[in-house]
Amino acid sequence: QVQLVESGGGLVQAGGSLRLSCAASGRTFSTYNMGWFRQAPGKEREFVAHISRRGAGTYYADSVKGRFTISRDNAKNTVSLQMNSLKPEDTAVYYCAAASANRGLTGTNGYDYWGQGTQVTVSS
Repeated sequence: QVQLVESGGGLVQAGGSLRLSCAASGRTFSTYNMGWFRQAPGKEREFVAHISRRGAGTYYADSVKGRFTISRDNAKNTVSLQMNSLKPEDTAVYYCAAASANRGLTGTNGYDYWGQGTQVTVSS
């Protein structure tokens, strides 16, 4: 089992940057594929980015490709999301998630554990 805690959200102007971090408990962090999702008010939770257990493979939603970068540090039990060129439509609560098995990268049902979320607000 793993517990996830996100941090780094906040208010930023359009075109700005934020870096989200997710700290994981437990000694088995490197055995989990990790993902970032987001949920805007009135909308379903949507996939943002995924990184494989050792960090060799990454995958992004088309809406963030080229602007966001996911990374992980297995020695520190952390996964990060660097967000550049932010747009108002990026406003959402951002969640990190851990997957113990390869059940699909982009669906919420592919992940077993979730953090509590961190708010990102991008003003125009």
